[in-house]
Amino acid sequence: MSFTKAPLLLLGMSLWLSTSALAVEAGTNETGPVKAPSRPKNIVIMIGDGMGPSYTSAYRYYKDNPDTEEVEQTVFDRLLVGMASTYPASVSGYVTDSAAAATALATGVKSYNGAISVDTQKQPLPTIFEKAKTLGLSTGVAVTSQINHATPAAFLSHNESRKNYDALALSYLETNADVFLGGGQKYFPPELLAQFTAKGYQHITRFDDLASITQPKVLGLFAEVQLPWAIDEKDAKKLSTLTQKALSLLSQNEQGFVLLVEGSLIDWAGHNNDIAAAMGEMDEFANAIEVVEQFVRQNPDTLMVITADHNTGGLSIGADGNYNWNPEILRNISASSDTLAQAALGGDTWQADLSRGLGFELTEEEVTKLNVARMQGLETMAVAIRHVIDKRTDTGWTTGGHTGTDVQVFAAGPASELFNGHQDNTDIANKIFSLLPKPKKPKATAQVSTPATAPAPAPELAPVQSQG
Repeated sequence: MSFTKAPLLLLGMSLWLSTSALAVEAGTNETGPVKAPSRPKNIVIMIGDGMGPSYTSAYRYYKDNPDTEEVEQTVFDRLLVGMASTYPASVSGYVTDSAAAATALATGVKSYNGAISVDTQKQPLPTIFEKAKTLGLSTGVAVTSQINHATPAAFLSHNESRKNYDALALSYLETNADVFLGGGQKYFPPELLAQFTAKGYQHITRFDDLASITQPKVLGLFAEVQLPWAIDEKDAKKLSTLTQKALSLLSQNEQGFVLLVEGSLIDWAGHNNDIAAAMGEMDEFANAIEVVEQFVRQNPDTLMVITADHNTGGLSIGADGNYNWNPEILRNISASSDTLAQAALGGDTWQADLSRGLGFELTEEEVTKLNVARMQGLETMAVAIRHVIDKRTDTGWTTGGHTGTDVQVFAAGPASELFNGHQDNTDIANKIFSLLPKPKKPKATAQVSTPATAPAPAPELAPVQSQG
């Protein structure tokens, strides 16, 4: 499917809005009873951190073939089923952070910003992963941040503050999760790694070592903190690789599994207002989604649910009153603004080097501004490069933080229709809870027949002594 390059682009959204009203709720809809959805054996939860609706729209145009008359559909367009609100507990207002949002998605309960699966009284909340474990399912995470960052932590642990990274890393010893894949080496010192090894975990730090891992349990830490920007490692597809390995390992459990996959650095690029890095991370996440989508096709008992925890940066497609956006410029940028700035700080050829990295010749005005920024250090230079890119592409941002907009929901597989239409982020978790296997009832003990006899007299009770 594709979209015509015309104002009729709005038609697709209007059609979706009309059909989304047919969401399945409690086995019925406005037209009468519907067949109850089957229960999935496996569930893959995928979160694009910070991935508000403008990111998926921008990604569509970023991936568009300019030589065709139509705008090609992306995996996000193909799997879109609904929307979700993201606000945290009332004590934190209307704009969530990743911790409160992940807590809602992992437990079905809203909490305060900064909470890791604890309620507003700082009491632990049962998580999807914990429930899955009690039912005999395997669990795991594959993320591009450190594995003890807010989103994976909320599925794996409990803490009153997302900032307690060391405590969260230590707590993972007790989760009994089968697969940890991501970054975070600095939070796992040798003595802690020894404890993981003693509990049967295989510890690896190189992507090349993934091939040697054929069975759970595994603790894969591939970066000091987060993984490198996708735009800095063209065609690496690291999240896809981690996702494929996690699926391979977890699917060995005949009872089923629950896997969390996070495109963590979409959010980090949004905080930086780095549109080129953001599109690189969107591509990374989209590739991982397609890996899971293929797994669902091959394993039709698997449900995939994709959403964002919140929107980051207030990205706008078009800026400064210009009715235009130029993604073709982004396709030629070869590195993140951080990497380009670092390279530009040294050497007399910085202008030529920067132009080569950006994929376009700098104007005299741009060179003047960049040269001033260059004298002020790395961060100032990186910001100046982003401003040049934004101006060239007509990209706008409203904040370096989060916004309170609703986010999209995507799904495929058995019971995916439950996620149609509008819902709250807590509803997503509660629907997933409802789809976990039911606890198996203990087998009834066979009754032994005995000859009929008169019932034995009831034993006499000792008289009750008065307590005064």
